[in-house]
Amino acid sequence: MMPVMVTARRIEGFSPTGRPISTPTTKFGGRPVWLTGPQWPISAAWDRPMRFVCQIELGPVLGAAGRGKVAYVFVTHADHGEDFFDPDVIDPDEGENAVIVQPGGDHAGPVRPLATGPGLYGDDGAAVEFTADLRPVDEPVSLTSGELEALPTADRDRYVERVDGDKIGGTPLFFQGDQWPDGGPWRLLLQLDSNWVPFRLHLGAAPRLFAFVSEDGTRGRLLVQDS
Repeated sequence: MMPVMVTARRIEGFSPTGRPISTPTTKFGGRPVWLTGPQWPISAAWDRPMRFVCQIELGPVLGAAGRGKVAYVFVTHADHGEDFFDPDVIDPDEGENAVIVQPGGDHAGPVRPLATGPGLYGDDGAAVEFTADLRPVDEPVSLTSGELEALPTADRDRYVERVDGDKIGGTPLFFQGDQWPDGGPWRLLLQLDSNWVPFRLHLGAAPRLFAFVSEDGTRGRLLVQDS
């Protein structure tokens, strides 16, 4: 048995809020509730505000280093009905996604002090906002692809089953190599299969979004693996 050392919060589902959330709690869609003033990231190639995906409280992810902090996740994304997709959205270094940490976060890309901007929408184009239905689980620590392949088949299958799925925190399940962003060490912030969510989030053919936060709670990165 592999030692259990990482706590994650599995996303069991999404619940519509019914009204806008105005506190800095974990949520998807709506408007970001900034802790220290708006820092809306801007697409490097298109000079347009990125789309707000979610905000996540960092205390449960980082412990003491994240207490009182929130990470805000953004991607360059089309408006409803717009024929637009930037393939650089998958790369942590091309300026088409962002994870902003407040307070005291360090983000190298351009931002603007916008009070409002593009958020998540449903299939009909209407703006949406959700809370996440979360269940705490224990997961094994991260294994490299080589370590995973070296396990007996039953142990490998058990590992994959335990770290798969949508979640906040925990152990990432990469399927295209060990693609940790440069500049770590990092903790997983969000793992999300974006084709299976109740909002429109087009990131590729069969994409999995990975957002990360530095262990000191000052920086964030995002990448997408797509099969």
